[in-house]
Amino acid sequence: MLIVPEREIADLMTREAAFDAVEKVFAAMASGDAYNFPVVREAIGHEDALYGFKGGFDRAGLTLGLKAGGYWPNNLDKRGIINHQSTVFLFDPDTGMVKAMVGGNLLTALRTAAASSVSIRHLARKDARVIGMIGAGHQARFQLRAALEQRDFEKVIGWNFHPEMLPNLQEVAEAAGLPFEAVELDGMREADVIVSITSSFDAILGADQVSPGTHVACMGTDTKGKKEVDPQLLVRADVFTDEVAQSVSIGEAQHAVGRGLISEADVAQLGAVINGSHAGRSSDDQITLFDGTGVGLQDLAVAAAVVDLAVERGIAIEVDF
Repeated sequence: MLIVPEREIADLMTREAAFDAVEKVFAAMASGDAYNFPVVREAIGHEDALYGFKGGFDRAGLTLGLKAGGYWPNNLDKRGIINHQSTVFLFDPDTGMVKAMVGGNLLTALRTAAASSVSIRHLARKDARVIGMIGAGHQARFQLRAALEQRDFEKVIGWNFHPEMLPNLQEVAEAAGLPFEAVELDGMREADVIVSITSSFDAILGADQVSPGTHVACMGTDTKGKKEVDPQLLVRADVFTDEVAQSVSIGEAQHAVGRGLISEADVAQLGAVINGSHAGRSSDDQITLFDGTGVGLQDLAVAAAVVDLAVERGIAIEVDF
């Protein structure tokens, strides 16, 4: 078995490599060459933690495995470590033997940012100039860096429950040579692209706070009950997702579908747009929404790429298991 420790990931996986891996796996899912297993995600009744498993099998890439981990909200304050903790396990699809164990914390951040970035590449207007960020935590920095590479943005605007965290976004914007402005939620009407990345269980962004032609990437809702936007926004928008089954059960679409505002048939796979079997954006006035629920195949794709690089560079640790 090969081990690639968390400490090695930063030198192995780039945003570009993560983007390519996620884009390919979305396309494979839409073409039926890859599928995810049902998600297990539970509150464990200790440290307010959410813990679970995401896995799947990519026939095209012969990638089989799972990610185990979750969210420990007290980690940063109590222990000085990040709240999201995870590890990816890869298995040989021919024999079932374990192939690799890979640190999943940075990979999770990179693949989540890559997913919204892929949605911007394929769904946002080509002339998008203002990007709005809802949420300013650890993951928001990754989201913004990746998103800025997809269009010629000229300005970043941001909102957060705790305004004192907005410098996280300002630093990324200024490093990219862009001005940053803190706004109220009504100010999001200026944005051509909006990325929401929070852990909210109550709608933050209203349906009337999004202008025609905007692309919205909802990246924080991955558990039953979570909610970042008014379900009426999904009525106004054309909705795309990584996996429809997750979108309507644990993603942002769970609320609109549950209330009968839209149906499961109204949610399309982003991979179909990548493959060319779905038109995607059809007009400059169309609102598009990507419901990024986070699928196990994303984790497996970036982990497999990391293992290959680690072997190539001679830094993978081999153990007899």
